[in-house]
This record gives sequence, structure tokens and C-alpha cells, in this order.
Amino acid sequence: MGEFGGERLHSVIINKHQNRPIISKSKVQASPTMETHLHEKVHLGTVSAVVSSRTHSRCNICLQNKHNSCQTVRSRTKQMKILIEKKKPHQVQSIMKDLIEEGHTPTLVTYTTVLAALTLQKRFNSIPSLLSKVESNGLKPDSIFFNAMINAFSESGNIKEAMKMFKKMKDSGCKPTTSTLNTLIKGLGIVGKPEECIKLLEMLTLEENVKPNDRTFNIIAQAWCSKKDIAEAWSVVHKMVDYGIKPDVVTYNTIAQAYALNGDTYRAEDMIFQMQNNKVAPNKRTCGIIVNGYCREGNMNEAMRFVYRMKDLGVLPNDVVFNSLIKGFLDAADSDGVDETLEMMEEFGVKPDVITFSTIMNAWSSVGLMDKCQDIFDDMIKNGIEPDIHAFGILAKGYVRAGEPEKAEALLQVMKESKVSPNVVIFTTVISGWCSAGKMDYAMRVFDKMGKIGVSPNLKTFETLIWGFGEAKQPWKAEELLQVMEEKGVVPQKNTVELVAEAWRAIGVTDEAKRIMDHVEEDDDNFNEDDGEYDDTVELGLKKDEMPVNVINEGNGSPTIKSRSRIVVERAKFSPESISSVARKSVHSCRFGVKSMSVFHKRVQVKLQVSYYGHMNICKLVF
Repeated sequence: MGEFGGERLHSVIINKHQNRPIISKSKVQASPTMETHLHEKVHLGTVSAVVSSRTHSRCNICLQNKHNSCQTVRSRTKQMKILIEKKKPHQVQSIMKDLIEEGHTPTLVTYTTVLAALTLQKRFNSIPSLLSKVESNGLKPDSIFFNAMINAFSESGNIKEAMKMFKKMKDSGCKPTTSTLNTLIKGLGIVGKPEECIKLLEMLTLEENVKPNDRTFNIIAQAWCSKKDIAEAWSVVHKMVDYGIKPDVVTYNTIAQAYALNGDTYRAEDMIFQMQNNKVAPNKRTCGIIVNGYCREGNMNEAMRFVYRMKDLGVLPNDVVFNSLIKGFLDAADSDGVDETLEMMEEFGVKPDVITFSTIMNAWSSVGLMDKCQDIFDDMIKNGIEPDIHAFGILAKGYVRAGEPEKAEALLQVMKESKVSPNVVIFTTVISGWCSAGKMDYAMRVFDKMGKIGVSPNLKTFETLIWGFGEAKQPWKAEELLQVMEEKGVVPQKNTVELVAEAWRAIGVTDEAKRIMDHVEEDDDNFNEDDGEYDDTVELGLKKDEMPVNVINEGNGSPTIKSRSRIVVERAKFSPESISSVARKSVHSCRFGVKSMSVFHKRVQVKLQVSYYGHMNICKLVF
């Protein structure tokens, strides 16, 4: 199961003072920074803070009718929905805060919109307080609100709470809908239980007379594909037909994607004949899956062949297709292929987007040439393309790898000015940079900043800090973080506590290390029961004697973990003059996943031609 309960963590903290000799008062005394986290309850940026804001005056119209509030509330709610559609959910909370501070009363629709924004940002910890506020305001949740709540819990992988909300929905007299069924099935897929999906479908069909639709079966097929069981996914398609529902393009795309991810892109392409026989036309998504699949396999000839075949299918290549080709050719260090792709983009009138620029940025970042990476970023902004969280993540990761954490931290201010909210991945990346530099005061400063804007640290954030304090020979501060974790509601894994023990062991205080590990070993039997032992070293692909000590999250959310015997961030510096003679492998990412990129003993030039408002910019990429 991999988690320590609250009692075990509390036991480690309490016995710290009962069972060990005091090294020195200065060492065991909590630092001012730690005391801030241990004794203050700061809720800045959370929904509870937003909905509890004091107001100087109240809107009379809102007071008279909570269900049909004033024009201001309706207008602001509409504005929130537009922001969500524009993929800017992080701006919704500030609108909600202003609305309440101005004395208005949000409607159920407003709360439902905020709930959707929180779910998109994966800020699941704020959701229970939102439900509580809705109920305390005397608003009666409807089926739409309940479905949104169920969706939030399903997205977070908390299927138990999702089912509780489903029961509450029924008890309140709201009838479950097809949307309810689909959301619960999605939750089961997320937690890796596709076999339960059909059972739930049959139960709701029989007991609640809920009718499944094509989306229902597509979600179940996706759940099986996520487990790489394509045979079961096809069986879902057959059951779909039994229910009288015709498979659509999404159905076929789901299975095509599974084939491509499995390295069988040719099977995905073969499905086009089956689609056409069933009168289902392949779309841009279908073609994008196939092109990207061939690119992932390094089969660029097949990728280009299929792009030309797209014309026969009546589908024009879009930015997704071209971005896949650019990344594929970059991975292959093929400058001619990139040039050809960029020329094709211009011919088809497809403008480079944020992903195009980010892909080129990532190529520079991966070889340590951050000046060039920054130049591409600046060009992107000059051409009116707004950088997203992934673009900033590439810059932050690159600066940390280059041993320049101060530049990585400076990006936080740039993000604020760009109205892009940094997430836990960005903050943890910056923190890891300072930890690697041995500047723990700076690392904790970033940690504090993280809390002040309402971004919750995760397990990897704490493990990074614990490792940092261990390297800085300050194990008592590493141990203090266990209590901060308890305050923040982050449950340590076994490996987390082992990091603390290792920090004590590193300065030669083996008694302290033993004290820490004694409490871990007490409950080893419980730790291994039920679902089996959860060993995050295995999950991360490490040997058990290689402890994960730091994290730089890739663009796709996958952590890059390095063993304790190795420095976390490579600080190799390359000059334009020497890079052509260096063969280097580094892991980099973009939307299409993580792959190794080899820079061979040759120069590669890439021209990025950006046609924008009649202007042409040419950027050269030289390895």
C-alpha cells in the first residue's frame, strides 16, 4: 500500500525527543521557517479563503433571491466559463474572490463552474470545502453539480468518495444520468479497474434505467487500452454493438492509439480499411495518432509516406501532425527532414504554435544551450504566441540542469506577469535546483512562496527538500519536514523516512538513523499486507539500493529520479564551438512523451520559419 498512517508518522516525531540523545540545542530547535509551517494554518489561495472573504457591503438583489442572483453574478459566471474554455482555469478563483468581496452571492451555477476549474487544475483538496459552502449557503445541489463533484473525485482517483457522492446524489432525490454513469466508469478506469466498468454499467442500467451511449463504451475501451489489453478493448467494441450502438471515430482512435503506443503503428494504419468499411471516416486525430506513432518508432520514412497519404483520405495535416514530424526529425538529428516539414507547414498555411516552439526549445535545453533555448522562447512571445506551463517547464528544467537555479526561480515572476500559474512541478524543479546548489535557505524560500500562492507541495517536493538537507549535513531539518508533511496532509512513503535516516547516517549519527528506521520496521508486516508491498523504487525503475533523492518532473509529469550516489543535476556546459564534437544523450520531453535524443558528431541546422502577420523570422538550431 506504500503509505504510513498518521499514527506511525506521529510516533516517529514524538519519539524523536523521548528516545534519542540531544545532539545540541541548536540542531534540534526548529528553524523559523519550519515553525511557520508547524504552527500556522495558512490557507492563502484556497477556495475556503475565497468563499470566506469578508465583505464591506452586500448586494440587495443577491440577498433577496439566492437562486436568481444579480446581473453581475451571471456576467462573472459567464466570464469564468469563457476562461475555462480558453484553458485558463487558474484565473477563475480570482474572479470568484472579487465577486464575494464585492458583496455578491454566488449561485449554484457559479459554484459548479468553480468546481470545474478546480478539477482542471487538479486542486482536489479544495473541493470538499466548496461542497460545504454550497450546503451552508442553503443551496440545493442539482444533478449537474453532483455530476461535477463525482467527476472531480473520479479524476483524482478517489473512486470511494465518488461512489459516496453518487449515493448522496440518489438520497437527495436527483436521478443519475448517463453523464453520472460515464463519470463513475472513468474513475474506475483511472484507478485501473476496467473489469468493474461493465458491472457498474449493468447495475445502473437495471436499477436506475440509465442508458449508456457511445462515450460510455469508449471510456471502457480506453480503460482496457490503458492496461495494454487491446483484446479486451475489442470485446468492449463488440458489446457496444450488442447494445445497438455503432462504434464511432473515437472508438477506433482509442484502439489505434493503443496500437501506436505499443509500437504497432502499422496495425493502427490497417484499421483505416475497417473504419471505411463501417462507414466511419478517419479524422485529423486518427492521422495524428498514426504519424506520431511512426515518429515515436523512429520510422520517419513511414511517417512522411502517411502524411502524403492523408490527401487521399481527404484529411489535411494540422499542427499536431507537423509538430510530431519536427520532434521525430529532431530526435533523429535530421536537419533536412525538419526543413522539409517546416516548408510543408508554410505550404499548407499551418502556423507554428506553442508546441512547435516548445519542441525546438526542448532540443536546445536537452544539450545545455540555454541561451538558444531562451532565444526561441523570446521569439515565440514576439510572434504573439502565449507560452504555456509546458514551455515554462522546459526553461526551468533546462536552467536547473545547467546549474542556474536563480534563472529558474526568476521564471516564477515571468509566469506571474504572463498570467500563467506555476504548478507543483515547476516549483519542485526550482527547489531541486537550489538543493543541488547546496543553498537550502533559497530552496525553503521557494517552498514558502509556493504555499503563499496556494500551490500544495506533493511527496516529491518534500523528498527533494529532505534530500537537500541530507546533502547539506542538516538531518534535523530533514526530519522536521516529516512534521511539516503531516501538517500539509502529505503522507510519507517508506522511502521518504529512509531518506531522513540516511541523512543522519551521512553525518555519522547511526543511533538517530536506527531510531528512525526502527519505527519503519515495526509495521513492516502491515506495510506488506493486502495489496502487496508498494515499493516506489521498483515503480521508478530503480534498484532497491538506489534511493530516489531528487526529482525533476518532465513535461508529461514523469519524474526523473537519480540515485543518491549521483549528483541530481548535470552541470555540463557546452559551447557552440565544442558541442558539435560531443556525443551526448539526455532525456527530454514534450507532448508526445519522453525519448532519448542523441546528438551525433555532426552539426545540425534547423530553420524555424515563422510566418506571422507578414513577418518572417528565421531561427537556426546548431548542435
